[in-house]
Amino acid sequence: MFLYKQYDQAGLDREYNNRLHVPDFADYFERWELLSRQTEKDLQVIKDISYGTLPRETLDVFPSLRPQSKTLVFIHGGYWQMLDKSMFHFIANSVHSYGINTVLINYPLAPEASLDQIVASCRNAMNWVYNNISAYNGDSHQIFVAGHSAGGHLAAMLMATNWKVIDPQLPVDLIKGTCVMSGLFNLVPIHLSYLNSVLCWDLQNSLRNSPLNHEPLNRCPLIISVGGDETSEFKDQSKELYTAWKTKVSELQVLEVAGLHHFSIVDQFSEENSLLNLAMRKLLDVL
Repeated sequence: MFLYKQYDQAGLDREYNNRLHVPDFADYFERWELLSRQTEKDLQVIKDISYGTLPRETLDVFPSLRPQSKTLVFIHGGYWQMLDKSMFHFIANSVHSYGINTVLINYPLAPEASLDQIVASCRNAMNWVYNNISAYNGDSHQIFVAGHSAGGHLAAMLMATNWKVIDPQLPVDLIKGTCVMSGLFNLVPIHLSYLNSVLCWDLQNSLRNSPLNHEPLNRCPLIISVGGDETSEFKDQSKELYTAWKTKVSELQVLEVAGLHHFSIVDQFSEENSLLNLAMRKLLDVL
């Protein structure tokens, strides 16, 4: 019996179990931690700045040495239920030499936090960045966003945000460019999969927070990237976002990078002169 598309329960669960398909996933986590601790030694960082009232509503800033710099906001993945911004500090090292600020955000995690709350927290973080990044050599009119996996979902939801509802003083085009990596844009299969035993979403929650069901009110350039070795469902997620938004953003680039899986794509993002790194630097106009 089909549960979703051509998948039964076991098949759908396999499609979204990234650790099953990448048995050495822990090696990636370990390396990212080592690289991130070294980045903290090499670069100035201001940690755990509160942007809200909840314990995980914090962010870290790696300020550029140049005033009025562009800012890259990075949103980590972890299926909305795990991981931490500190694991991804190494992202800052990949753009710092180009005079880019990096902000890495945490957000409340499921199941304690609902998906509505997680999305709202990320929007509040962007509000903080816009209003405060000038104190860290940033230009509030040059803010870019990147996100991996669940962070890719959250980055897309930020593009679908009416910033005037958050704060009438915010510009409609607060985000000037976005890169999503291995993102999730239709949450119905997540609701139906094994993941929901922890997430505890209902169907309406999943539909309400699926970027496919929203317009990109920030019509900024968008890079949709996914690994060529990822599951069919992850590739379909990216294809579906492309189909839904291809006429609704100012510029859209799709990168299905051969030989990459769900974790190695993050390495490619930070690897100097790799396909995805070059695309991101072009987005930031720092080639």
